[in-house]
Amino acid sequence: MSRKSELKKQIAASEKEIENLEKKRMRSQSALMEAHVNNVPPNASDVEYFKIYSNLIELERKNLRQLSKELEKLS
Repeated sequence: MSRKSELKKQIAASEKEIENLEKKRMRSQSALMEAHVNNVPPNASDVEYFKIYSNLIELERKNLRQLSKELEKLS
């Protein structure tokens, strides 16, 4: 398999992973927003999930940028 097609597959998988992580983060983000609106302290686990998913998303975006740069070099 050519390197270009392999990179395109990896880019698609990375984009899908980001989408999935963002959906998961949205759940904890909603709980945090609800706590804020109701003027109550947020649940510690919701805060932790939000931080974890945010970090995972940032790492995956970094990976996506790297893969995209590599694909550009081959084009």
